[in-house]
Amino acid sequence: MHSTDARILRGAVIPTSLAGLGAIIAGLLLAGGKGALGSAIGAVLVLVFFTLGMLVVSYVSRLSQQLVMAAGLFGYLVKLVAVIALIAALNHVTAWNAHAFGWTVLALTIVWLAAEVNATINAKTPYVDPGRGSRDLGKPGA
Repeated sequence: MHSTDARILRGAVIPTSLAGLGAIIAGLLLAGGKGALGSAIGAVLVLVFFTLGMLVVSYVSRLSQQLVMAAGLFGYLVKLVAVIALIAALNHVTAWNAHAFGWTVLALTIVWLAAEVNATINAKTPYVDPGRGSRDLGKPGA
């Protein structure tokens, strides 16, 4: 993983984790133990899914820059299908509060995306290859 990707990942994981703790406390206060459990499951789901997505895209970016968008879109599709399958499989489970789960997933998704955008903007990633200067432009294969 590139150091820039690691900084962006940290910049998204830390605020999302803190918001997840807040969601678990809110779930506990609003819906008791089942609410806290629903919020905890939602927080873990968001953190795991988005972290895996970033790790996959970071890995693919080292292999081929042309495949990054395809990897991101395929990862999104896999996550979407997995979440739908998870919700369908746990549809009738009463051990946790489904409303707390849903609101936590929605809120933490927004927190993750906002934090990731903020970390990306502040990462100051160069858009040109700093290893190639003007002296390399006249050489064959440059």
